Amino acid sequence: MYKILTLNNISAAGLERLPADRYQVAAEQSDPDAIVLRSFNMHDMDIPASVKAVGRAGAGVNNIPVEKLSRRGVPVFNAPGANANAVKELVLAGMLMAARNLVQGWEFARNLSGDDAEISRQVEAGKKAFAGMELPGRTLGVIGLGAIGVQVANAAHALGMKVVGYDPDITVQSAWQLTADVEQAGSVDDLLAQVDFVTFHVPLVEATRHMINAERLRNMKDRVILLNFARNGIIDDEAVVQALEQGKVYAYVCDFPGNLLKNHPRVITLPHLGASTKEAEDNCAVMVADEVRDYLENGNVRNAVNFPKVYMKRYQGYRLCVANANVPNMLGQISTALANEGHNILDMINKSRGELAYTLVDVDSSIGQACIDRIASVEGVLAVRVLD
Repeated sequence: MYKILTLNNISAAGLERLPADRYQVAAEQSDPDAIVLRSFNMHDMDIPASVKAVGRAGAGVNNIPVEKLSRRGVPVFNAPGANANAVKELVLAGMLMAARNLVQGWEFARNLSGDDAEISRQVEAGKKAFAGMELPGRTLGVIGLGAIGVQVANAAHALGMKVVGYDPDITVQSAWQLTADVEQAGSVDDLLAQVDFVTFHVPLVEATRHMINAERLRNMKDRVILLNFARNGIIDDEAVVQALEQGKVYAYVCDFPGNLLKNHPRVITLPHLGASTKEAEDNCAVMVADEVRDYLENGNVRNAVNFPKVYMKRYQGYRLCVANANVPNMLGQISTALANEGHNILDMINKSRGELAYTLVDVDSSIGQACIDRIASVEGVLAVRVLD
């Protein structure tokens, strides 16, 4: 029986993927085999030694101590693309709200007073203050062309916009899905110099913190519209407010309210709604539940942010799973330990990612504790599991 600790309310659609006869799922759990969460902050948490996997029902993992778990040989799974449509729709809504001054117009209309004739007169007199712009022919810059960025780029192109994208680490899968008319920028600055709108779909790391700052704002077009539904901190809010006051920035739409932004007349702040749809929550929960289950039962790794992708079909025998530092002769030492115990290797796969490597080995006989201990004692081995 596998024990799953949930740190947030997880969609029932996902939890149903974990059969009750093999999984015990609860918000309070001693010695859990895995943790599944959404936004819970794990950085100050005492993570039990029994934990073999962590699954985030969403894309970002800033709330999870990934490096600490990597040192323990624990994969951190996420759900890239599961909420992509929800975020894409919100980005499109944000562009339309900003371009057509919908929020300001709505605020004006709801505060009108008098009889209907008087309201009609005020509407005709006041509507010119909310004249906006149309999207076709405008240029959208998309920084980050993962699952979300690709959908945003394709949708904006379908609306008649010119789209310029930048992502030095774009995957082959994303490139296949991207419409051929999306232009490639050579750098962030190259992209920013030519866009009327810019949207961000990157994680918050040191390289992306304050990616939009005062210097870059000065080099952008006048009356640019900024959209941030990725992570708070990618845009320097103080620099943007100053640029709004100077007329350099036309509007700023983001998912991260704060005292500096929430009451500004040219800023639209939303309460972190990017993935807040039932469909997105279900999709994320289903994806991460399937990933955690496949890892616990078969050792396979899909969509882990710190482990290489590893899949090996199970036909017969006993499976050994080893996470280790990516250093020479690890495979040789693992194979030797198995051979010394009389195990014949039926199948093997080894992949690496950065400083970490992961190996699956199927053998023809049950692996005893002595063999497990021998492999676990090898310098650089982080975690060892055996699946019968």
